[in-house]
Amino acid sequence: MNTPVGIVLVSHSAELASGLRLLVEQIGSEDVPLATAGGTDDGRIGTSYNLLLNAIKDADRGGGVIVLPDLGSSVLTARTVLEDHPRPDVVLVDAPFVEGAVAAVVTAASGADLKTVADAAKEARNVHKL
Repeated sequence: MNTPVGIVLVSHSAELASGLRLLVEQIGSEDVPLATAGGTDDGRIGTSYNLLLNAIKDADRGGGVIVLPDLGSSVLTARTVLEDHPRPDVVLVDAPFVEGAVAAVVTAASGADLKTVADAAKEARNVHKL
């Protein structure tokens, strides 16, 4: 298996990020590094630059990291963090939060590389529910 791709879930809500993490942990394997950055530093609704930066470090096992934000300022915060700390192996992914996370974790668990994991998350946008 390749070095695993890490996945960071970014949300305005710590509970939302943690809840999604619980879901995808049960779908993926223990080999997929997962980290969350939810809420502000003091636990309010919002997005924390420092929590996101630390989550990227926590999820990084050498195979790259995808950052999956939910909406609004979480996207802006992720862009700012990645602009301040540019790395070719850390990718911000425009994908549906839940479906993209599931697709990314399943793909990462198979040993796929960073691009394949990021593409799987993006392609989740095209999966119809009905």
